[in-house]
Amino acid sequence: MVSYKVREESKLSAIIQTKHLSKSYKGHQAVKDISLRVNKGEIYGFIGLNGAGKTTIIRMLLGMIRPNQGACYINGEKVSLTNSSIWKKVGYMVETPYSYPELTVEENLKIYGRLRLISDRQSIAKVMNQLQLTKYATKKAKNLSLGNAQRLGIAKALLSSPEVLILDEPVNGLDPAGIVEIRELLQDLAFHKGVTILISSHILSEVAKIATKIGIIHEGQLLQEMEATKLNQLLNQRLIIDCIDRRSAMSKLLATGYTCAINKNGFIELYDKEAIYHPETISRFLVFEGFPPSRLTVEEEDLESYFLRIIESKGTKSNELLS
Repeated sequence: MVSYKVREESKLSAIIQTKHLSKSYKGHQAVKDISLRVNKGEIYGFIGLNGAGKTTIIRMLLGMIRPNQGACYINGEKVSLTNSSIWKKVGYMVETPYSYPELTVEENLKIYGRLRLISDRQSIAKVMNQLQLTKYATKKAKNLSLGNAQRLGIAKALLSSPEVLILDEPVNGLDPAGIVEIRELLQDLAFHKGVTILISSHILSEVAKIATKIGIIHEGQLLQEMEATKLNQLLNQRLIIDCIDRRSAMSKLLATGYTCAINKNGFIELYDKEAIYHPETISRFLVFEGFPPSRLTVEEEDLESYFLRIIESKGTKSNELLS
């Protein structure tokens, strides 16, 4: 998880902002009254189920679709069809990273550069180097692997040296090494160059590693926002215990006042903070009672488990697919 503290000056102004944003499609409300702000140099990570509204919000931020209510702002300027100047320093990739399949990587970037009116001739070589695409410069886009096609999409987003970067599923299709490369690249852009980044990803553990702020979206509503540095304070901890005759051991623990239960794997789960912080006390107790533990482990829920717990509290079952 990101431990880097965003600089104090980055807290002063919202670079990306939505105010009471709502969007409906044929009676279905995809986004409901979303207000959020992303400050300079922050990496904001969206997580949510399929159809939660993440991509709809991104499309409204980029002016691709109009909200029914509310407004979006980039660098303090309202997003609208008539305000095209705000896109000069905005890079983006939404869903599938489209390209011209019969053209090479370099040719795709040249055409995109012309469309974005980018005059810096070195920018193409720079982004190909950043995204490890230089050796594929003369390869046709249709022959790229899924991961390299994704790199090409991110390269297009970075071509204008943006001050604001909006990426939908940026690490989709990348191998573990590629995910680390993109993570380090985005963190360098945010923390050392002041680029403001908004990403959505279905890889929740990766969001926890890269984001400085996390937003949980469910059925079009922003359920919770948290600073990534405070995530550990929200994750549940438990003491996992295994021993002979688990149910009898649990009865002894319950009789002593501890809060515990048998989990789905058949082990004892104990939730008392004092026991979690001092498992040796539980070990001595169980040995004295004739149930010496063969396992005594403190476990902390990960972001996926925390996410599902929050969603389930709103009535959604945990077997739904994550987006």
